[in-house]
Amino acid sequence: MVKISSHSALRTRRRALTALAIGALAGTAALAPSMAQATTYPHGDDVSSHQGNVNWSATKAAGAQFSYSKATEGTYYTNPYFAQQYNGAYNAGLIRGAYTFAIPNGSTGAAQADYFVAHGGGWSKDGKTLPGALDIEYNPYGAECYGLSQSAMVSWVSSFVNEYHAKTSRWAVIYTTTDWWSTCTGDSGAFANNDPLWIANYNGSAGTLPAGWGFYTIWQYADSGSMAGDQDVFNGDYSRVQALANG
Repeated sequence: MVKISSHSALRTRRRALTALAIGALAGTAALAPSMAQATTYPHGDDVSSHQGNVNWSATKAAGAQFSYSKATEGTYYTNPYFAQQYNGAYNAGLIRGAYTFAIPNGSTGAAQADYFVAHGGGWSKDGKTLPGALDIEYNPYGAECYGLSQSAMVSWVSSFVNEYHAKTSRWAVIYTTTDWWSTCTGDSGAFANNDPLWIANYNGSAGTLPAGWGFYTIWQYADSGSMAGDQDVFNGDYSRVQALANG
């Protein structure tokens, strides 16, 4: 989901690794619905500075019913297009949310949650705002797991989601891939009870899910399409998107 200069390489790697994960982990976790099974579910997108100012009327016309916009990265970056993207989605009638790209070796999870909330990642019970999402995945700047041990990574994620909950009363959505989660958290099942899963997999199915989660809430199935940015589908009808927004 991160949009940086090495975006293409990161996407290629993600496609290859998610394909490997499906074969290696088949039978160890629940398999989620395929794209064909999900065609009737609400579709949406996620965007960042890579998309610039988004034409929300066109994106809505293409079928988007919900959207996530990148707000922050670590504690040092804010998306300069965030207001146009986040407010524009809302004004177009989409249920919108914000996400942050995690940099676990940069500062504590709590510090990054605080920065996120302070720069657009909060939540309000207006029926149109989704809980914030933590994008935690392959490191575009160095070692895959940011130099953290599996136990340290689990502690970092716990620090983030607990602080986000304390600040907003909501549990953050967690965006990740099965391969990264297995490699960098040691298949932790610590978050499935509270944090909705947003799974990335571009191989025609959400595939085998990370440890603990029996189902996904959002599936990112492509990095381009008719809607602006990455292409997503919600696991359930529109009332379930509304329920997630309302808490």
